[in-house]
Amino acid sequence: MVKPKNIAESIISTAQNRGPEKSTCPSEIARGLFPDDWRTHMKEVLAVAIELEKDGRVIITQKGSRIDTNHIKGPVRIKIV
Repeated sequence: MVKPKNIAESIISTAQNRGPEKSTCPSEIARGLFPDDWRTHMKEVLAVAIELEKDGRVIITQKGSRIDTNHIKGPVRIKIV
């Protein structure tokens, strides 16, 4: 079982490796942690990403612009701060 702490570590690590100019898709995190059933964990990964965004550790974007995470509609990307 993957814990939220492990999801957070994966998000931060992936975003840091990409650098501040690039972003990652939450599905990439889910695929890495849950290769057999990653789609069922997308909400969990996104929830952890939103908490990291609230803590000021990542930025969540859509079409390159930061968004209000209280009103997410559609695909998002995650960037390191």
